[in-house]
Amino acid sequence: MSPETPDTLETAIARSSGLDTLLSDLTDRAVQQVASTAACSITVRRAERLLTLAGSRGLPSGLDQRQYENGSGPCVAAAETGDEQYVPDLVAETRWPTYTAYALSCGVRCVLALPLAVEGGTGAAINFYGLEPQALGEQREVARVFADRAADAVNTALRFEEQRQSTADVRTALLSRSVIDQAIGILMARERIDAQHALERLRRASQHTNVKLRDLCSDLVARVSGGASHRRQ
Repeated sequence: MSPETPDTLETAIARSSGLDTLLSDLTDRAVQQVASTAACSITVRRAERLLTLAGSRGLPSGLDQRQYENGSGPCVAAAETGDEQYVPDLVAETRWPTYTAYALSCGVRCVLALPLAVEGGTGAAINFYGLEPQALGEQREVARVFADRAADAVNTALRFEEQRQSTADVRTALLSRSVIDQAIGILMARERIDAQHALERLRRASQHTNVKLRDLCSDLVARVSGGASHRRQ
């Protein structure tokens, strides 16, 4: 099967509801398109630690997690150094003994971890697993082409997530500002004070009760709204 084309990746991005969904789709495609691949995963650094954001169907979770716990292994090395890591036969591999023993117990004999060039210097890798020794040797170039496509898709998905997060942050800020303004208005009407004094009262109450200003104001608005609704009934 030929490597993934840009059009099919764009289609995957369009139908994806987020980075995790997109990566899951890509890892399943990798198994289909890179011959002798039994499982695939994508590693991305987030919040200063490496995580497997998605893996193909049937991927043992420990294959990557054991590497993160020990800070060593082919996908960790690929993500952190930016160098391709190919292990033709884990039986003969001596660099990562703890990981190697676990991978062999899962039936894995061959590993190919390719770094992904993602924006912002974030370490990332796509990891191909084979069940036979030398299984991926003749597929390395096909896997590299796939990795290039995957990096483009991951970068696009990361940008989408950043945009959504920025939008969510703005929305949260606006909602917070709105509820604080409502609480200020309630105190102004109830205590017959100006906006500045009302805000100072709310801030002091927040500090005294150790409750966030936004949450304190939300509670005040909810109590007043609930009381007004009850009186109308």
